[in-house]
Amino acid sequence: MEISAKDVKELRDRTGAGMMECKNALTEAKGDLEAAIDILRARGAAKAAKRAEREAKEGAVGSYIHMGGKIGVLVEVGCETDFVARNDAFQQLVRDIAMHVAAASPVAIRREDFPADLVERERGVYREQMRESGKPENIWDKIVEGKLEKFFAEQALLEQPFVKNPDITVGQLVTEVSSKTGEKIEVRRFTRYALGE
Repeated sequence: MEISAKDVKELRDRTGAGMMECKNALTEAKGDLEAAIDILRARGAAKAAKRAEREAKEGAVGSYIHMGGKIGVLVEVGCETDFVARNDAFQQLVRDIAMHVAAASPVAIRREDFPADLVERERGVYREQMRESGKPENIWDKIVEGKLEKFFAEQALLEQPFVKNPDITVGQLVTEVSSKTGEKIEVRRFTRYALGE
């Protein structure tokens, strides 16, 4: 099947992938643009996983002020080179993450970063709820673990649905930008200030 230059350009414009990558994906997808996008996204995620071992020494600190100065956020996002740190897609990612933190108020970046005492306190609350519910004791642990999973998904930044596009998580957004830039990108830390808190 012959892949037209117009199709390759359209795929490149939509994904930011290289010309040959786009042509190969279109060939593999037999000319189906949406399938080619899925192929490129899957490859980008695989490449991003390979980059996870590399060190992200560069990056940027971004800020976001919301609601007439009532909420403010500082976020540090790392990448491998100064070139990518100045890239528009990377800078937009930093702004988007800062805005997301202002809106969604996550507790930590990833579930592993939660303080152990906070996790145990949540587990205790859920166990007490089970005791009050009258449900059989032999299913409590399973329900408690399910509630903890939901807690992590709602409170860990990288697992939260991205406020500008709830179909993807913040972690998937970071992976997407990482696949476009070809570098490891990581959210290092954030601080959220709310007036009176």
